[in-house]
Amino acid sequence: MAALNRKVVITCAVTGAIHTPSMSPHIPITADQIIADALGAAEAGAAILHLHARDQENGRPDQTPEGFGRFLSRIKQQTKAAINITTGGSPFMRVEERVKPAEHFKPEVASLNMGSINFGLFHLLDRYKEFKFDWEPQFLESTRDLVFRNSFKDIEYILETCYNNNTRFEFECYDIAHLYNLKHFLDRGLVKPPLFVQSVFGILGGIGTHQEDVMHMKRTADRLFGDQYRWSVLGAGASQMRIAAMAASMGGNVRVGLEDSLWAGPGKLATSNAQQVRLVRSIIEGMGLEIATADEAREILSLKGADQVNF
Repeated sequence: MAALNRKVVITCAVTGAIHTPSMSPHIPITADQIIADALGAAEAGAAILHLHARDQENGRPDQTPEGFGRFLSRIKQQTKAAINITTGGSPFMRVEERVKPAEHFKPEVASLNMGSINFGLFHLLDRYKEFKFDWEPQFLESTRDLVFRNSFKDIEYILETCYNNNTRFEFECYDIAHLYNLKHFLDRGLVKPPLFVQSVFGILGGIGTHQEDVMHMKRTADRLFGDQYRWSVLGAGASQMRIAAMAASMGGNVRVGLEDSLWAGPGKLATSNAQQVRLVRSIIEGMGLEIATADEAREILSLKGADQVNF
C-alpha cells in the first residue's frame, strides 16, 4: 500500500457548472459531448471522472437524475475509470436538488462541499462581452450577491442520504475552515477514512493560489488527519498546472478538467479535457512519478467498485 500511495491519482472534472457556453467552444454540453470528453480523459490517464450534467439546449447546469441518466451508463460501459457525481450542482440550487443524482445512482464517489463561501464569478464579465444565451451574463452578475450555502445541516443531509449507498466522498475544501469542518464530522463518526480531501484554490471567495496557501492547506490537513486522508488539489483558471505540479511534488494527487480551467497554456484554450490530462500527466511523469490506474485509485481510496453502482 505504501508503494501504491506514491502513485498520483488524476481526477478529471469534465464540464462543471461555472463556465458558461460562450467562454469556450470546447466545453462539453450535450450528453454525447460529455461522453466523448470523459472517455478521452480516461484514455489519457484520468482514473476518476467528476461529472456534472447540463441542459442539452442552452448549457445551463442540470442537476436532475434524468440529465445524468443520458450519459452515466454509456460512460461506465466504455471505461474502467471510477465515476464521481457532483452534489455541488450549482451554487444557486438547494441541497435537496443537488443530492438527487448521487442518491439515485449510488456512485463510487460523490463530491461534497465542506462549507459555505462567497462564490464570485461576476468578475468574468470584464473578460467576456458577447454571450450566446441570455442566462449567461445574468448568471455571472448574480454571483456578486451569492453565498454558496453548505451549512452543517446541509452536509449532514447529504451524508445521511448517501450513507447506506457505500458512496465515498471527494471532500471539496475551499478554505482552511473547511478542513476543520471535515474534522468535526470525522470526530462524530459521520465520515470514515481514508478521507479524499480535494483542496480548491483560486475561487473568488475561497483560499488563494499562492504557494504559501497550498502549503498551509497541506500542513493543516496533515495536522488534523495524519495518515487518515489522501490529498488532492485543483487550481482554478491559469493556476491549474502550477498548483498541480506543487501538489504532486508534495506527495499529493491532482484534479484537472474544463470545470476548473479552460486553458492549456497562456492565452491558449484547451480543446478537450484529454489535453489537460495529458499536460498534467507529463508534469507528473517528468518528476519521476507514476499515475494510478482506475483500479489502483479504487484501492487507494477504498472505493466499492463499479459493479455496485446503480447505473
